[in-house]
Amino acid sequence: MANYFTDNTDLLFHFNRLKLEEVVEIAEHGYTEAKEYDFAPVDYQDALDNYRKVLEIVGDITANSVAPQAAAVDEEGSHFVDGKVQYAKGIQEALGLLTQAELMGFTLPRRYGGLNIPTTLYTMAIEMVSRAEASLMNLFGLQDIAETINKYGTEEQRQEFLPQFASGAATGAMALTEPDAGSDLQAVNMLAYQDADGQWRLKGVKRFITNGNAEIVLVLARSEPGTKDGRGLSLFACYGKDNIVIRRIENKLGIHGSPTCEMQFNDTPAQLIGKRKFGLIKYVMDMMNGARLGVAGQALGISQAAYEEALRYAKAREQFGKSIYKIPVITNMLMDMRVTLESDRSLLYAACHWVDLRNKLEEKADLLKAEGKDSTAENAKLKEATRVAALLTPMAKYVLSENSNRITYDALQIHGGTGYMKEFNAERLTRDARITNIYEGTSQLQIVAATGGVINDIFADDFTAREQKETSGSLARLADELKEMRVLFLDALKYVTDKTDKHFQSIAAKELVEIYSYLYTGWLLMDEAEEDSRKVFIARRYIIGAAAKTRRNWDTIKKDLFADLLHAEDILI
Repeated sequence: MANYFTDNTDLLFHFNRLKLEEVVEIAEHGYTEAKEYDFAPVDYQDALDNYRKVLEIVGDITANSVAPQAAAVDEEGSHFVDGKVQYAKGIQEALGLLTQAELMGFTLPRRYGGLNIPTTLYTMAIEMVSRAEASLMNLFGLQDIAETINKYGTEEQRQEFLPQFASGAATGAMALTEPDAGSDLQAVNMLAYQDADGQWRLKGVKRFITNGNAEIVLVLARSEPGTKDGRGLSLFACYGKDNIVIRRIENKLGIHGSPTCEMQFNDTPAQLIGKRKFGLIKYVMDMMNGARLGVAGQALGISQAAYEEALRYAKAREQFGKSIYKIPVITNMLMDMRVTLESDRSLLYAACHWVDLRNKLEEKADLLKAEGKDSTAENAKLKEATRVAALLTPMAKYVLSENSNRITYDALQIHGGTGYMKEFNAERLTRDARITNIYEGTSQLQIVAATGGVINDIFADDFTAREQKETSGSLARLADELKEMRVLFLDALKYVTDKTDKHFQSIAAKELVEIYSYLYTGWLLMDEAEEDSRKVFIARRYIIGAAAKTRRNWDTIKKDLFADLLHAEDILI
């Protein structure tokens, strides 16, 4: 039988080189949880064995039960009848299987019914789910909502909400967007007020809410009268059955199995999560970072599915007396798709590693502080992990979602006219990919989020150390390419930062972030090529291609392509 974990050699490659020893030790409290829970690991290798078994279960369910229903889910979509939302039959069945396998509380602590598995492994599961059926990820991948309550809620709130998530009794939604507050969440106007009894209540409308029909909803609302910015917003949890009306579900281009709802809150009773006024500036920003990784994993899963469809079709389709797989231009397209797929996976799981490290170091530092112990060493490592995660998270979301759109586009192109037909999966995957560089922060906002780390050149020491390392053979040439790319980056960076034109700097940021992603990913692939001879081919094509793109981006910046923005009124007629 097929299995989306054991069949995916590159995913296995990344699993087998995980370096999460410190993360797992903190998560398992020094492996003391094994004394309380029979299924908790006794050491790191035992933990890896457990993770492998869980991912094999995910791989089995997604390949053999979810994927065969994907086309039917896309065709049926969600239903909205008499004010109620009903999932497509295939989605209902998939959620039932995932719940039965106890996979709905991936990262939650065991005391609330969760599996206590790190984000990196959860993201691997998201990748597999998305490869099978992209819209299912929007339900399975919303476990960050539970994690937000776990991190910032009270113990009473954890005990109330988290077991419902972990058992599959409840799904979640995060209600952020409003008709006049999309990317600009500071403009949120939903009212949060306390009634005469001190009960918090919510009043207003939320729009474009994924799985807005969920049993448990996290809501961003304005709790401070008279405020107009993010400092007046707080985060609340409420039940979907309590005075919430689903006004409609959207008719979307893709991800049809995931209902996108418009919600009306009619004095809905709610619970404050964390502190007042920290809803956007702390809690939602943290939750959005997790969502960015989830969407990056979703994009990667869609890319994997599209590549598999294109490869299978190219080998089977004959033209001019031979398989089109053997036509050089098609072979070259497939190779570009494969290299992009593998380089994306390297970037994503590097980002996940740093997010896991940041999360667990923060947990350990807080525990030491509560115990009155010295946490200086942990805080120093936490500062570094936070800085790196803050760059890699939006970078991964940007790169993988944009590349997913390219891979699905090329997959459809390889299919030719048949790819445009509903009978083939390529057109569905192309539609599903399109949302990934829009929701949970558009690509343009990911550039903004990544710009600070790029301008500060936070990997400067790491890049320098890598450049000084001796390489031989074919890797030596690739190292030289990366060194030259870094020279161009620094030159372009100086040119941008020396300018006083803020508009120019904001536009040129895209070119700088892209070059930095090429450098970081290129060195990741160099590491992999030293471990696996096949990866030399991946590194070679990626780095040589990235070098050409770097020169193009450098040209764009240094030759003032953007100077004509001053004449926008004359051009945009």
